[in-house]
Amino acid sequence: MDEQVDILDEHGKPTGESCLKSEAHRKGLLHPTVHVWLYTTDGRVLIQQRGKNKTTHPLLWDVSVAGHVGAGEKIVTAAIREVQEEVGLTISESDMEPLGTFKAIHKISEDFIDAELHHIFLCKLDVPLHQLTKEESEVEDLALVPLFKFAEETWGLASVGKYVPHGPTYYKTIIKAIKSRT
Repeated sequence: MDEQVDILDEHGKPTGESCLKSEAHRKGLLHPTVHVWLYTTDGRVLIQQRGKNKTTHPLLWDVSVAGHVGAGEKIVTAAIREVQEEVGLTISESDMEPLGTFKAIHKISEDFIDAELHHIFLCKLDVPLHQLTKEESEVEDLALVPLFKFAEETWGLASVGKYVPHGPTYYKTIIKAIKSRT
């Protein structure tokens, strides 16, 4: 869906401008997104396989839930909405723990520069995997993987081509944060 997104300056502050997401991507304009990492107390992390028709990184494994923040939408509201849409789980603000932000700029092609400021949250997953319902147009599959396996596959990028290339620093931050809570 090509919704309106707010444009941010190089420091992540709102510029007061907004445009269609497609325009932001075409021009490489920085805009806010949310990443919600769902984990279990026994040390597993929920990952999603991106839909086969996604513009970027189709069929690669990625963050539990991710999405764009609509123009004028609060970050937390976007995170709650995306979790509901992508995996069918109802959460509240008190269920989420903010981890901070991570700026990512990826040149996908000459006319597609993904410049995003990810607002990252952790959220404990208290329901079994089979109770989640994936959004068919966005999510190909869901899996719960042991944190040590996830770390092994992303930290050293041992499985290049399996995961969205967020980079080792990003993945290390997520893994350390989840590990300290399990």
